[in-house]
Amino acid sequence: MKTKLLMACAVVALPLLLSSCGSGDSAAAAGTAASVSTPSVLVEDAWVRTTTGAKDTTMTAAFMSLTNPGGTEIKLTSATSPVAGTVELHEMAMKDGKMVMREKAGGIAVPAGSHAHLAPSGDHVRLMDLKQPLKPGDEVPLTLKFSDGSSHDLTVPVKKFTEEEEHYHPSETPTPAS
Repeated sequence: MKTKLLMACAVVALPLLLSSCGSGDSAAAAGTAASVSTPSVLVEDAWVRTTTGAKDTTMTAAFMSLTNPGGTEIKLTSATSPVAGTVELHEMAMKDGKMVMREKAGGIAVPAGSHAHLAPSGDHVRLMDLKQPLKPGDEVPLTLKFSDGSSHDLTVPVKKFTEEEEHYHPSETPTPAS
């Protein structure tokens, strides 16, 4: 009789115990999901310029869109790639009446709740001392590091870009003819 009573209690109690365990786990999971912070910088539309047809095949650049959904500015502070001996963050800027490419001191800012576009004629990731030519269709491993401690490991496609002279080797700013 005691065995039957014990079995009956177990049959009634087991579903209650299991359901309470499940709801506890769900609550814990919901708490964990709620404590997950806003993602760091999102990287989209990344690509690397081909070296095919370039005057200088020892260097190229990577371009992309960076979006910061958070409430604090984050900076792209560095990048690395096994295809290049040196990788730097660069900008195009006016110097002595000429547009020049130079390393971007302090990194590339991605404003809170906004975005930064790394594009030809602007900020970009410069890959120098390339270890091999890069042709359209190749893929380049690229790691981006940010000021919040996050990093992104990317595999970036190599694409053709035909406006090299205008964007990468600018000449002096023309002066009006008198």
